[in-house]
Order: sequence, then structure tokens, then C-alpha cells
Amino acid sequence: MLAIRLLAEPDRLDTLVLPVRPVGGDAPAAEPVPTAATPPDGVDAEAAALAPAARLTGRAGEIRSHLRPGRTPAGLILVGIGDGDEAGWRRAGAAIARAAADEEHVTVALPADASPEAVRGLCEGLLLASYRYRLTDAGETPALASADLVVADPDDHATAVETARTTARMTRLARDLTNTPSSVKNPEWFAGQVAEVSDGLADLSLRVRGPAELAAEGFGGILAVGGGSASGPRLVELDWHPAGARTHVVLVGKGITFDTGGISIKPVASMKLMRKDMGGAAAVVAATVGAAALRLPVRVTTLAPLAENMPSGSAFRPGDVVRHYGGTTSETTNSDAEGRLVLADAISYAVQELKPDLLVDLATLTGANAVALGKRTAALYTESDQLAADLLAAVEAAGESAWRMPLPSDYVEYLGSEIADLYSAPTQGAGSVVAALYLREFTGELRDRWVHVDMSAPSWADSDDAELTRGATGWGVRSLLRWLATLA
Repeated sequence: MLAIRLLAEPDRLDTLVLPVRPVGGDAPAAEPVPTAATPPDGVDAEAAALAPAARLTGRAGEIRSHLRPGRTPAGLILVGIGDGDEAGWRRAGAAIARAAADEEHVTVALPADASPEAVRGLCEGLLLASYRYRLTDAGETPALASADLVVADPDDHATAVETARTTARMTRLARDLTNTPSSVKNPEWFAGQVAEVSDGLADLSLRVRGPAELAAEGFGGILAVGGGSASGPRLVELDWHPAGARTHVVLVGKGITFDTGGISIKPVASMKLMRKDMGGAAAVVAATVGAAALRLPVRVTTLAPLAENMPSGSAFRPGDVVRHYGGTTSETTNSDAEGRLVLADAISYAVQELKPDLLVDLATLTGANAVALGKRTAALYTESDQLAADLLAAVEAAGESAWRMPLPSDYVEYLGSEIADLYSAPTQGAGSVVAALYLREFTGELRDRWVHVDMSAPSWADSDDAELTRGATGWGVRSLLRWLATLA
């Protein structure tokens, strides 16, 4: 991961980055921002001349590079910061990471009055946009190695940098887990990765249930979905329990390590990226490890039901009835609606055994999420206006995107089954909404303290975009850590 230092004065000036901001007027224009650093003689004037010559507007993430052979610095980069808020600096950091990908090092000069939020945004942008994932070193894509941030008082920003570093490291962990091909990644492997990343962190405990324990305790949904695979299912229970915590949050994440659709098999085109179907589990695991690393004083228990949904002689069939943890039954007429079955088990267990104050689940649950809200926005469901407001504020602050969706009571009748308590996959439409209503049936007394997030669409980026890199985005890690910090 890219190395970041805070300095009061630069100690190397091979490539210097200077921020620019919009200038009011009839035509879009930009001007350099006065910084805490003192550039070499003539650089300020050169930057002031370059900004209009390059037709910069100062919008966040806009960038121009200028070579200065034989001079110091040898490279000058002007980057737009927009309004100078955290989001603008995050986009600026991402733009720098890409523009300087071939460089070993850059020095970024910040304004003397830069806020900790601006520094955090800059660091997150640098660290997340420089992320790379490959299983081979051949043809490795270059990435910026180190950056020095020149600020008026480094001590004022040390916490912001450390928080950004941890947040980015956890987001990169979720991206790594999600990007890993399913030829490597099965439920057992995923559980092993959780054990590895959580090892050594105080007050963080792990329990992994295998097929025998799941059967003995009645986790029928997880067993049904995982029953068609040679790789048996698991249930990861990761608990961050700091002394003195007064709030207990349970996070649940869908962990389908590969989804063929089962007997209701998907077309090849729809199956190709199904290694990402455990993006919710990756996010909640990473957020919990991040809470432990940041020592947030709130108890967080993560449940990650893990299964591989495969067609075989032992796979569950359309029309089967599944008995979930606690006894509720579901008629399953579509084996490609498997995620809600494993989530139902985990949610029931959380409500009945863990009895948390708040319950949040994240899942790459439906394609209907993208139909309704596009590729960048998750669908958020809850009956609590306060929970919705708090989580949406955290999502916005983190630089992610979500939209609250309705839970209409007149759609509940779609869940009626003649042979079971519930019908898991109604066909009347409103796929994301009805899936949320189905999960709500398992929340019991936590119904008004539960949030469901369908993050299927924003869990994956088809191309680089600001701090996102092509592939898994790690959506939800940043938002959850922001939200958990507010609870603390």
C-alpha cells in the first residue's frame, strides 16, 4: 500500500503537486491555492500562469502535469480541489494517484488551513485509487509508491491520516476478498482469510461453524444453498467486544462465494462475475476488523453465512421447503434467489441469540437494485427514519451512495405460501423491495432497528472512477466505519 508521510517542510521535490480552486466569474477558471509549503523560487508564478494556459476550472479531480527537466521540481502537477471539502480532496487524491502512477514519489502541498477532513479525504483518494489486484506479477500495472503531505502542523493531522490509512486498508481487504477468483475462494478459504486478518487483534474473537454444526443447530437455509457444492458451507461469527461498550451492533453479510443459480442456472454472461456475490460478507468482515483496529468503543458482531450455490444431485430444488434457524419455513421456487435464504438464517440467529441493539445486513442481493438506482447507488431499507438518516449521512460522508427505498405493506401478500410460512421469491416484480420485505419477516423484535442494504450494483466498477478501481469496490466498508464511529 502507498506510503504516506506528514511533513512541515518537504525534504524532496522530484514531483510537486499544488492544489487549484475555481475562480468566480463569467468563464470557468482556476487559481493556485496558497499552501503551507514554500515552493522554490518561480514555481508559484509558473503555476499561476499554467492554470489559465491549461484552461483549468478547478473542479475536484481535474489535473494537469507539467515537466520541468533540469529544474527543481522536475515535475509539477496542478490538481483541482473544487470547494475544498473532504469529497473534493478525495477526488483530488485519486487523480494524483493515477496521474503519478509511474512516479516513485510525489510531494503534495496543502493549504495552511487544511482541515483534518481534507487530509483524510486526500489520503483515502490516494490509497484507494492506487489499489491493484492481480494473481500474477507479469505485466504488473504501475502504482505510485509514496507521497509526502506538507501541512502547517503535522501533529494536527496524524489521527486523520491513521484513520484514512485503516479505512483504506480495510476497503482494500474487502476488494481483495471479492476480486479473488472462485477457483481459489470457497467458504472454507474465506473463513481462513477472516482468521488470518483478525489474528492478534485484542478483544476480537472468531467462531466458524462447519456443516456438522450448522446441521446440529438448525441453519437450514445455509445448508440448503451450500448443499449442491463439494465445498461445504460455513458461518463466520466475528465479535469485536471492547470493554465498556454500551451499544451492540450486528452486521450480516451475504457470502455466496460463487453463484451459478443452482438448479435455476444462470446464463453464462450472468454467471461470469459471480465471484462478487460475497461482497456483502467481505464488507462487514472488513468493517469489523477495522472497528477493532481503530478501537471504536462499540461492540460489533459480524455474521457471514458462506456457501457456494452449485447445481448437482444434492442441490436444493425449486419447490423445496427450507426450515430456517428458529423454525420459520420458506418455499423456494427459484434456487437463484439463494442469498435471502442464507441471510434469513443469520438474521434469525442474531435476533434470537445475540439480541443486539441494532441490526444491519449488506447483500449483493438483486439485479433489480441496478435497474432502480444504477451502478453507483445502493438501495437502503428500514422502518426507522432516524436509522435511515444516520446511515445515509455516513454513506455520504464516506463518498459512497445509497438511496432509501420503501417497504410497502401491500406487497407483503406476495410472500404468502400455501405449503410454508413464506414464499422466498415472488415473481410479481419490485424484486429488491420484495426481497427486503422477505428479510424483514425474520427480524422479530428488531424490526424497527433493522436496516437492509442491497448493494449488488455498486459492489463492482466496470472502469476506474475517482477512488474506485475497475473490479470490486469494497462498497460499504467506508460507510459502516463512519457510522460505527458516530455510535461510539
